[in-house]
Amino acid sequence: MGEAVEASSAIEVAKHTLMSGGIILAIGTVTGFVAQKIKVPDIALFLIVGMAIGPEVLGLINIKSDSALYQIILLFGASYILFDGGASLRFDVLKKVWITIVVLATVGVLITAAVTAVAAHAALGVPWIVALLLGAAIASTDPATLVPIFRQVKIRDSVAQTVMSESAFNDATGAIVTVGVLGIAMGTGEFSVAASLFDLLKQAIVGIVAGAAFGYVATLLIAHERWAFLAQYAPVVTLVAVIGAYFAADGLQASGFMAVFVFGIMIGNKDSFGFKMEPGEAQKLDEFVMTTAFIMRLFIFLLLGSQVDFHLMGQYWFGGVIVVLVFMFVARPAAVFLCALPDRRAKWNFNEMLFMCWTRETGVIPAALAGLLLGMKAPGAPVIASVTFIAILMTILIQAPTTKWLGQRLGLME
Repeated sequence: MGEAVEASSAIEVAKHTLMSGGIILAIGTVTGFVAQKIKVPDIALFLIVGMAIGPEVLGLINIKSDSALYQIILLFGASYILFDGGASLRFDVLKKVWITIVVLATVGVLITAAVTAVAAHAALGVPWIVALLLGAAIASTDPATLVPIFRQVKIRDSVAQTVMSESAFNDATGAIVTVGVLGIAMGTGEFSVAASLFDLLKQAIVGIVAGAAFGYVATLLIAHERWAFLAQYAPVVTLVAVIGAYFAADGLQASGFMAVFVFGIMIGNKDSFGFKMEPGEAQKLDEFVMTTAFIMRLFIFLLLGSQVDFHLMGQYWFGGVIVVLVFMFVARPAAVFLCALPDRRAKWNFNEMLFMCWTRETGVIPAALAGLLLGMKAPGAPVIASVTFIAILMTILIQAPTTKWLGQRLGLME
């Protein structure tokens, strides 16, 4: 009898989950169509519609942020979008801008966190340790947000590839700094600069090696003249390799996101290794990647919108808005100009750096860190979560739709 009840309950959960997935796909597809017609990045509309259909408004979907389904969608979706972004990058451009990418993804995160912490302490009146925790949690840019924007808005290669690469690499820095400050805040550890630098270096090296290894093997299997016996299964090979690269790096305590991004770079630059796919197979793979990336971002941002807690945001909205304005208009420009200006190899001009100041959307990674802090009952977690969601809404709804306009005004469109 008990087993029958459990089976029935499991079936009901499965039906509810399947129905929620169908609703998200249907609404997301229509939303994507509308975004294309009005010429705005679809992630902005996905976020708005997600808030509307979530439990706080219409209640059409109610997938908890701590559920396995939600975490799988975020994890795999962000990984696949990063792979897609990596595949659009080219070695010849990366050679010119790699110094800026490395400095922005490390020193830039620290500058952003520090300036944001000062603003949080002043505007919200929170203790310094909470202010630093908030600054660290939202300091990294979000690849799941930025990659789709640059897929839809054709900006000068050097600028687009720098911003996308920075977003792929700086999640490790943001996470390390957040965990370090959290240890101090919880009274369970001390922040060591040397240990953090070593951890960051290890994560970067292992992530790059794992991504490169999976990328080379996958490319061999789908594009090598002699060994490409899985060429017709290239879409499946990339799916398996994205998952494999992520967990290979993650299992070695390195950045899984960095690994899948490097894997994408390897696939996108297969010609550099003398590999070439048949035109028909290459087109099939491109169409599969484009469709899968669209499905992943509609799920991610509709669900992200559905998680917005208006009551929590309302408690700290005034101070939160001030913090995010400083975050957008002071912290990011300070990080970009201090990190990019000294790079003589890249030779950035003022318009390019100004554009990079504007493209620093906050999304999946900071939301995940805020959720982690809430779950651990970290000091100031409610205010951190509130400001994080304010940052997500302001950066995605203000910066994403104006990216193309700013690119045109600054003469950076391709």
